Amino acid sequence: MTATAPRGTGAVSPGHGNGMPAPRRATITERTLRTDRWWVQPLITVVVLVLFIIYATFRAFQNAHYLSEPYISPFYSPCITTQCEGDTFPELFTGPAWISPALYILIFPLGIRLTCYYYRKAYYRSFWLSPPACAVAEPHKRYTGETRLPLIGQNIHRYALYAALVINVILFYDVVLAFRDETGEWGHMGLGTVVLLVNAVLLFLYSLSCHSCRHIVGGRINNFSKHPLRYKAWGLVSQLNGRHMQFAWASLFSVAFADFYVLLLATDTITDLRFF
Repeated sequence: MTATAPRGTGAVSPGHGNGMPAPRRATITERTLRTDRWWVQPLITVVVLVLFIIYATFRAFQNAHYLSEPYISPFYSPCITTQCEGDTFPELFTGPAWISPALYILIFPLGIRLTCYYYRKAYYRSFWLSPPACAVAEPHKRYTGETRLPLIGQNIHRYALYAALVINVILFYDVVLAFRDETGEWGHMGLGTVVLLVNAVLLFLYSLSCHSCRHIVGGRINNFSKHPLRYKAWGLVSQLNGRHMQFAWASLFSVAFADFYVLLLATDTITDLRFF
């Protein structure tokens, strides 16, 4: 028995033709069939992401107040040019003085978030309204998927993940350095150490819970019983993958807060709380 579309929706029957794809996208003649406040969630997503973009852009171009020994902002780590403040990472090259060191680094975290499967869903629905919500009319008449510019660039997600994992390791290196005081003496710990540690952990969990990471760990295996270690790793990553959305948002807030905390310290707005 073939299912039919409800009257008035204008939707194409899923049983169209001989099983081949429908000739056009399903449409809804009404503006919406929803009676709830369906627009609240996409609106919140737009506001939060726009605020983060504004803040991150300002901090990246500010090129100041990103180092308060022994803490460095994750926006500027690893600081790899001779223009960097302090001595937290090997200086690999000399960049133009007018280019902020953060611009060499933020491209990699930006790459994984921009191409992330979860964030694609979030900003496709919120910014492009494609689709805005279930049973809500879509403003776009055509759908080409991720087959042409600029969306074909989403295919770099796996490679962005590799770069993000390298950044994750460096952020843990920054945490190790944070167990020092201003003079470089080891054996000290402050609130900034905890802030950087929590941020590094959340960003690492965000990377590990990535859909591409799950495929890398358990993909191309026809028989899991012959690969018990990869099977266990795949099971662990699969559990994390179920919380990928939560890790995505938590790490977004944590990286912004970690940078803001370092900013407050660097501008002498607050004093770091020392535990020992």
